[in-house]
Amino acid sequence: MLASGRRYLRWRHDHLAARRVEVAPDGCRDVVVVESAGGGFVALTAWDAGLRVVELARGTRVTGYRLRPGAQVEPRVLARIEAEPLRAGEIIDGDVVVDGELDEAIGTLGTRGVAEAATHLGVSKRGLQRRFAAAGLPPPGFWRLLSRARRAALALPTRLPLGEVAAACDFSDQAHLTRETVRWFGRTPAELRRAPSVLATIAQPGLGNWIGEQISTR
Repeated sequence: MLASGRRYLRWRHDHLAARRVEVAPDGCRDVVVVESAGGGFVALTAWDAGLRVVELARGTRVTGYRLRPGAQVEPRVLARIEAEPLRAGEIIDGDVVVDGELDEAIGTLGTRGVAEAATHLGVSKRGLQRRFAAAGLPPPGFWRLLSRARRAALALPTRLPLGEVAAACDFSDQAHLTRETVRWFGRTPAELRRAPSVLATIAQPGLGNWIGEQISTR
């Protein structure tokens, strides 16, 4: 089940059997509410810089709130959700911070280099890096590289030749594209094309294609 809020997407999985789940980086963190026979807890996922594998025990229910890319969450917000998990969406809408200037910067980095994005936003490259660090966010280069990799992955179902995908998504050549998809998603472009379920997961709203946004290869 997937439901949307102003600052999050809500999802839920019930695992009747133990399983391993692959999580592809999407530029988002998730507030997760986990319920299992051994008890429950609330956690905030890290910024994924590569494919992550999660082991889930039989009978685990996970309710997640995928946050808008760049959203900032203070520890007190997690404490409130742990105390009142049924109000998680309401608490996130009221207390999770989305800085408008950083949100614009993250969007700009999807189609521009770091220096060019800084100039566009009227700050120095170092100033842009300081803004991200002060907000507890990964550096601008993280957003630039992940956005490019996601654009390429989302172009793969078009069946364009891989050389054309590489050129359209600002990679130097097809070998560069391959290195980056392996780095971020653990698979070559050809392997991703043979794994439509993985591509479908990558295509869920995240960096570059959040609710109401469109991702482009141009």
